[in-house]
Amino acid sequence: MIGPPGSGKSMLASCVPGILPPLTLREAIETTKIHSIAGILERSRPLLEHRPFRAPHHSTTLAGLIGGGRPLRPGELSLAHNGVLYLDELGEFNKKVTDALREPLDSGRVVLNRHLQTVVYPCRVFLIASMNPCACGFFGSADRECRCTEREIRSYRSVLSGPFLDRMDMTINVLPEPSERLARVAVEGAAEDSATVRSRVCRARDIQLERFKKSGSTTVVNSQMNPAEIHRYCIMTPEAERLLIEGGRRLQLTGRGMTRCLKVARTIADMDGKSKIEVRHIAEALQFRQI
Repeated sequence: MIGPPGSGKSMLASCVPGILPPLTLREAIETTKIHSIAGILERSRPLLEHRPFRAPHHSTTLAGLIGGGRPLRPGELSLAHNGVLYLDELGEFNKKVTDALREPLDSGRVVLNRHLQTVVYPCRVFLIASMNPCACGFFGSADRECRCTEREIRSYRSVLSGPFLDRMDMTINVLPEPSERLARVAVEGAAEDSATVRSRVCRARDIQLERFKKSGSTTVVNSQMNPAEIHRYCIMTPEAERLLIEGGRRLQLTGRGMTRCLKVARTIADMDGKSKIEVRHIAEALQFRQI
């Protein structure tokens, strides 16, 4: 999420755990083990019941995020396993730290090697990141003047390497809500609460669980599909296929970017209750690939 200060990025991120499906018993045991190893499991709660939400500060070290130390301990990435890892103020993170996320995000595990010791921790996470468009936060704003030079803007965004962005399935611009609408929401309440959204998410998740259960696959969600499963389950209409090819060419998407875009479109189609991926599903997924 990219947007000026006060646009609600942190609030949106903190609400995500509330719309995710509850932990399964297997997920709860996996996550509890990691927290137990890290020594942060509460005695009064021997089994975690809710998906973790981890939000490390932008000054966190490589070992703090990925894991390490003596003895080897899981980092924030593994502590967020089966939950949400939120990187606020992404532009302030060290580039080496963010780039170290690339391989674990692909494989779903962290491999830590030290002298005569190798430890593997799982890290299947819902990664959310947010940042301002520039250091002062007001580049492109219609209401506030940006004080940053072009060089400062480039430097601030340098943490967003091409390979890192390629692994972000969705990028959105978050704009501040008008004061009139905020006042109306305060009086009338939100148009849709988290419970309503969560019910839709759970329905889509159930579709995916049933899909992969029938094939005997260990895959749980669309983002984990391998090439064979993509070929089997991501069936597009001819018009949708043409749009994906043209959109990928115009946006200069890599092979990874095209594959991730197709997985997002499959999920949008699941939310829409459609067995085939249609033009509107591809169109929406492509919009999320625009930086």
